[in-house]
Amino acid sequence: MNCSSRLLCVLYLATSAGLAWVTVQEIRYGPAWAACMFAAASLVPVIAVVRETVIGEQDKLLRKSAAPAARGGDAAEAIVRAELDAACCERWWTSLGIEHDLTCRHRSPHRSSAA
Repeated sequence: MNCSSRLLCVLYLATSAGLAWVTVQEIRYGPAWAACMFAAASLVPVIAVVRETVIGEQDKLLRKSAAPAARGGDAAEAIVRAELDAACCERWWTSLGIEHDLTCRHRSPHRSSAA
């Protein structure tokens, strides 16, 4: 994890702590619906910290194991590239998962319901 990622994590955690404090104040003096909203909002920065941590770990693994030519991009690009490479064919994406290309390894015989 680089310096900017650490700074973002600190800011996220400070935001989460501030929202948790507002949640406690709303429980004491405000309406219950507002306390629930602030409680839910205080979880969002925690999710962002987890995301930054995962991207940092994947970046570290990528730097250790990747070929020198593949090291040019950052971790987010590598994650997206890996997900797209593992995805199915283009027709599957454009047909909302109904049809497959003829060369697709996930292709199964299309059965018609017409009698």
